[in-house]
Amino acid sequence: MRLLLLGGTDFGGRAIAEAARDRGWEVTVFHRGEHPPPPGVAVLHGDRTAPDGLAALAAGEWDAAVDTWTSAPRVVRDAARLLAGRVGRYAFVSSRSVYAWPIPAGLDEDGPLADGDPDAEATDYAADKRGSELAAVREFGAERTLLLRAGLILGPRENSGRLPWWLERVSRGGPVLAPGPRDTPLQYVDARDLAAWTLDALKTGLHGAFNVVSPTGHTTMGELLDACVDATGSDAKLVWTDPAAIEAAGVAAWSDLPIWCPPGGELHDALHRGDVSRVLAAGLRCRPVAETVGDTWAWLRSLSPASESA
Repeated sequence: MRLLLLGGTDFGGRAIAEAARDRGWEVTVFHRGEHPPPPGVAVLHGDRTAPDGLAALAAGEWDAAVDTWTSAPRVVRDAARLLAGRVGRYAFVSSRSVYAWPIPAGLDEDGPLADGDPDAEATDYAADKRGSELAAVREFGAERTLLLRAGLILGPRENSGRLPWWLERVSRGGPVLAPGPRDTPLQYVDARDLAAWTLDALKTGLHGAFNVVSPTGHTTMGELLDACVDATGSDAKLVWTDPAAIEAAGVAAWSDLPIWCPPGGELHDALHRGDVSRVLAAGLRCRPVAETVGDTWAWLRSLSPASESA
């Protein structure tokens, strides 16, 4: 397989590039050069937002392309239009944010969607991702387009700072506010599991939309934080706290306390209770939370001497 990664040098895109390389695929990454590419891949440079920024893609053929773009849909439109005659399949890494808000618990891929314009400039995240989906489908056709509606993505190289936030806090030890209940179910996908499923899906010719995230309750808030304590080896003591007390203190779910949302609420329903029967039937496998947490901590410790002594 010849694979083109639009991006492919940071977090999720890099996980896909490395997984494809390790399978023996011929991998080309097209990026601006802000991050070093993975070893063993071909590299093309360009800025997709600049005039003539796609010039490096004017020639070449690939069996599949993966696009992780997160802003103006017209950028996906332009790349997909340029590549449609020279790439077999187009996978766009979208988001479950494309569903119309509020997103009810148990919503599958056929739920109502946010508005999106495939020719638009950047507006907001949900509209941008939905517009980009529409752009990819319009240029490649539904039978050649794979839409990965990812949920929360965790793992080594995470650049959103959610799991790293908890690991750094737990590593400092002492009493740690643990937002309850302890058995609050979580839904996420390790970037490496997302990568493996994406490559399998491209190889077998899957198309259409898939909610690419674990089953709800693949882990819980308690299991996640216990894994953080175990991975860091700290003397942290988890102090489980009722959601009402957290709210009364003015601490915001998700933003102030990453990953966590109180169960039964609108935000938890949207982020941690999506239907994933379609992607599970198509072969998604999710590694244990302890592995995701441990590998993320090992990556954090590799970044600097300061993190090694944490």
